[in-house]
Amino acid sequence: MDKENQSLATEFILIGFTDRPVLKSLLFSVFFAIYLVTMVGNLGLVALILMERRLHTPMYIFLGNLALMDSCCACAITPKMLENFFSKDRMISLYECMAQFYFLCLAETADCFLLAAMAYDRYVAICSPLQYHTLMSKKLCLQMTAGAYIASNLHSMIHVGLLLRLTFCRSNQIDHFFCDILPLYRLSCTDPSINELMIYIFSMPIQIFTIAIVLFSYLCILFTIFKMKSKEGRGKAFSTCASHFLSVSIFYICLLMYIRPFEEGDKDIPVAVFYTIVVPLLNPFIYSLRNKEVINVLKRCSVC
Repeated sequence: MDKENQSLATEFILIGFTDRPVLKSLLFSVFFAIYLVTMVGNLGLVALILMERRLHTPMYIFLGNLALMDSCCACAITPKMLENFFSKDRMISLYECMAQFYFLCLAETADCFLLAAMAYDRYVAICSPLQYHTLMSKKLCLQMTAGAYIASNLHSMIHVGLLLRLTFCRSNQIDHFFCDILPLYRLSCTDPSINELMIYIFSMPIQIFTIAIVLFSYLCILFTIFKMKSKEGRGKAFSTCASHFLSVSIFYICLLMYIRPFEEGDKDIPVAVFYTIVVPLLNPFIYSLRNKEVINVLKRCSVC
């Protein structure tokens, strides 16, 4: 009977970062500020792209959706984390936990596809500029964006559905600041081998496919740039790709660090902070501060 009651547990305790009151207040202030800046930066970028007709191009459509997904990632993780700094019980229900992981998985998977689409867009723009409007039409852009959302939604639903087959009887304490998949596996009294196999079957091909597109696109871009005789042309091509390449590098370095297996639960928390909180903060600044078109639109808006 005791085992049955344990297996029916429907709430978890998020351990979080620390129990020290001073550190809690400090961390709350830091993460609250990051959250506000992240939301203003990303949603502001989305609004800017929607309002400015000159930014209604494939590159900025992908960028706007990337900013939207970064906002989704921040909303999935940060509000509950901030609440738990001053919550006595730090409880989260099973269904809240599944919803949190679903939206996180949706956002991060969509980011992979969108970054790959942006790399392909830059490849076409630099390697085949005369055919750009034919090869990268708005129709294709919208189809690629819709495909990214559909694939991300299906990917998230598969993993959430598999998580719901697990029963949790070992403990209800999650040694993390959000409902991540690996801590949940550690709490499961059902063998999670099928879940782990599905990660390799579904998640790994997505990572390999999107990384391959990014690498192929940038190898072709670099080859094309080095063949250019004009220094001005090289400089323009580099500036066109610099912000995207920086964003892709940060994202995939954090992703590869994050998905590697850990034996100790507390080792992945610093990487998770950077991956789920800091990266969504950085993206709008990377694309805004290094993009002349966005800066010019911002200047015109500030004058108006």
